[in-house]
Amino acid sequence: MTTFALIGAGPGLGLATARRFGSAGHTVALISRNVEKLDGLTTELAHDGIQARGYPADVLDIESLTAALYAAAADLGTVEILQYSPVPRADFMKPVLDTSADDLDAPLAFSVKGPVTAVNAVLPGMRELGRGTLLFVNGSSAVRPNPKVAGTSVAFAAESAYARMLHDSLAPENIHAAQLIVPGAIRPDAEHSSPDVLAGRLYDIHAKRDGFRHYSEPLPD
Repeated sequence: MTTFALIGAGPGLGLATARRFGSAGHTVALISRNVEKLDGLTTELAHDGIQARGYPADVLDIESLTAALYAAAADLGTVEILQYSPVPRADFMKPVLDTSADDLDAPLAFSVKGPVTAVNAVLPGMRELGRGTLLFVNGSSAVRPNPKVAGTSVAFAAESAYARMLHDSLAPENIHAAQLIVPGAIRPDAEHSSPDVLAGRLYDIHAKRDGFRHYSEPLPD
C-alpha cells in the first residue's frame, strides 16, 4: 500500500482530497502545524474507513517538514502522491508598492523552499516504486501577477517554475508533476471550485497524467 501525503491539511480541500485518495486505497498522511486540527481530520477519515495519520510540521521549518514526510513513509508506506497546498498567510498579501525585500523572505520560503524540501524527501521513494505524482495547488496569481498580493504573486510564480521543471525532468521516470490553478475562492457551493470537485480534479490529474497546468475554471478577464 502506498501513501498520499497532503501538506496543508485542513477541513476544506484537504479533507476532500484525503477522502478521494483514501477511498482509492491509499493510506493518508496529513501534515499541518495544528495538532488539534490533525486529530479531528484523522477521526473523520477513520469514520469513512480510511487509514490516516497526522504529522505536525511547519512548511517554513525545513527540518520538521522533512521529518514528518520521512515518518509518514515509515509508518504508512512509501509516498506515491504528494500534494502541496498549504494556505498562504495573510501577511504575504501586501500591495507591491508596500512590499520590501524582507517581506518576500517568508513567501518564498513557503512556496519555494517548502516544495523543494517536500519533493526531495519523497522523491527517492517514488523512484524505488517506479512511479509517483507531485501535485501543486495555487491561486490565479501564480499565472497572472496581482499587484495587490505581491508576496504570493512572486512566490507562486517561482513555485510554478520549479514545478514545471520537475514535470519536464521527471517524466522519463514515470513521475508526474502537475499544477492545478484555482482562480476563485474554494467554497462548498462553488460549481467548479468546491472541495469535492477540486478533489476529483486532482485525482483525475494523478490518474490521467495528461499535462502540467490545469485550471479549475477559466481565469476571469
